[in-house]
Amino acid sequence: MKAATTDYTNDLHELAGMVAGPHSTHEILDRALGAMRAVIPYDLAAVFRLYGDQLRVVAAAGPMADQSIRAHTLSLARFPTIQRALEIRQPIPLEAHNHAGEEGDPYDGVLDLPHGHSCMVVPLFAGGRNLGLITLDRAACETYSQEVVQIAGVYGQLISLAIRFADQSLLLDRYRHQLREQNRLLTEEIGGADVACQRLEASLSASMRRLARVARQVASSDLPVLITGETGSGKEVVAQAIHAWSARVDGPFVKLNCSAIPENLVESELFGHVRGAFSGADRARTGRFRTANGGTLLLDEIGDMPLAAQAKLLRVLQEGTFEPVGADHTVKVDVRVLAATHVDLEEAVRQRKFREDLYYRLAVLPLAVPPLRERAEDIVPIARDFLEREARRTGRGPWRLTPGGTDALRGAPWPGNVRQLINTLERSTLLTPEGSLDAEALGLTAPQPQRPAPRTDAPLPTFVENERRYLQAVLERTGGKIYGAGGAAELVAMKPTTLQSRLKKLGLK
Repeated sequence: MKAATTDYTNDLHELAGMVAGPHSTHEILDRALGAMRAVIPYDLAAVFRLYGDQLRVVAAAGPMADQSIRAHTLSLARFPTIQRALEIRQPIPLEAHNHAGEEGDPYDGVLDLPHGHSCMVVPLFAGGRNLGLITLDRAACETYSQEVVQIAGVYGQLISLAIRFADQSLLLDRYRHQLREQNRLLTEEIGGADVACQRLEASLSASMRRLARVARQVASSDLPVLITGETGSGKEVVAQAIHAWSARVDGPFVKLNCSAIPENLVESELFGHVRGAFSGADRARTGRFRTANGGTLLLDEIGDMPLAAQAKLLRVLQEGTFEPVGADHTVKVDVRVLAATHVDLEEAVRQRKFREDLYYRLAVLPLAVPPLRERAEDIVPIARDFLEREARRTGRGPWRLTPGGTDALRGAPWPGNVRQLINTLERSTLLTPEGSLDAEALGLTAPQPQRPAPRTDAPLPTFVENERRYLQAVLERTGGKIYGAGGAAELVAMKPTTLQSRLKKLGLK
């Protein structure tokens, strides 16, 4: 017994070291179940994880641990004994009477175990959270001793720690991935402002160059700017450029798409909320205004903002203060607001869907972005710039536009503007890993050459012939009437005597 105790102690030390080390959960569980068998006899040991009301096997060991066991699941509600073990957080050795009645055995229909066989349930928990349990089964009809039950409890605690550390490790990995993604997006945003400035100033379109000049001028102010234009025309690019040209360039540039947020959550997204402000608010939220403090906030598709939020937004624009949802204190911020919309806000004001006072507050410095079809000279440069950046970003390509491809790009109507153009290019680069992009690769119809009008040798009618046909048609319309209201002279704006003279000369009665 002394030797067994020594082995048991050594196993526990080794397991404790594995739990704290960089080992996988499966490795630790397999090692723990193997170590348990040296001091706790079993023919099947299974580790179940708790997911809601379902228990699912995540590890199994012993002669009976076949594939059916590893795929086994249990409904916690069906087994009161298992529920009790999780409630008291103590291992429970089971006897024959525990499997009698409606509860039955957890492995009924899966294993053919003799009546009265040895079994035990060991709960797995950490802090205030139930993680699952271990089941130990032995074909022999013998109840586990109290000493063995206590040892099983120690192993259960180590396995619980292993599972908890593994869960936390997965959570940390997820957070690290999210942080890397956020940093990537932030880097793109910072670089995006520079790219936005370059795009506006490099435009070949006279209307876009004028827009760039005005945008640079309004950037020096802290007044709101209303940017209008069709969907996908580049309103966000203009907003990024204004931020980059402003004194707030070192501050945050924060965006909110008002049409993408449920109506009941818009105020929370804008102004934040305190914990318990509404159902589901289990923690406080900062809100976009406080996140953008010292910088710029772009409210995209502001025409879709609910009227209640519009009233609160107007106060922020006027006073720079607001109350988070559910709060009894006022927050003061320093934020420059840019608003963008494809909606006709003047019409929305007439329909009482948008506040008139908010509209005039936002439209102090209005900017209109022309659609892509009105600046066709920018289509090919935008496409080439995207293809170069995509090649650098992905390591694929490079791609080259053929003459037919450039003609197809220029000839397309682009109702979705720049966004549709970029989507077309993204699809084309995925389907064509590298090389030339013609009209077919771009998914566009090649423009048909203009055919000259067919020549004819038929003589043209003379002026007199045309005049005679015209006056004949006028007489037919008036029924031969020349004088008075509705007469031919009134229709052709001539004096009746002059018209009569012309009709006589042309042989018309």
